[in-house]
Amino acid sequence: MSKVHWRRSQRTLLNSTVHTAAFELQEGERSSVNGVLHFTTVTTLLSVGSEAIGNGRAAVIDLAGVKDSDSSGLALLIEWLSIARASSRELRYQNIPAQLQQLARLSEVEELLTVS
Repeated sequence: MSKVHWRRSQRTLLNSTVHTAAFELQEGERSSVNGVLHFTTVTTLLSVGSEAIGNGRAAVIDLAGVKDSDSSGLALLIEWLSIARASSRELRYQNIPAQLQQLARLSEVEELLTVS
């Protein structure tokens, strides 16, 4: 298992909340995401995850460590699926948090996240 591939902290001016997120490479084609999927963290996660997907290191991404998310987190997951398809790679999400499932349901894109 590799060390944390990426970690970022960002302070928002409105409420001084610090959001962090990490993309971690696991064994084989597995990876995981931990922390908060928020507009302040998804930009770097996008590039790190995209590279892992393109290199075949993220066929399965475990989201059990995601503590919170906003709509940008959902957009990130959809973009990773698009990148995987464009690279002719398979991508599946495991342990999708209820909050992200609800956002996907409300946005009528839930089936995108659950298709294997």
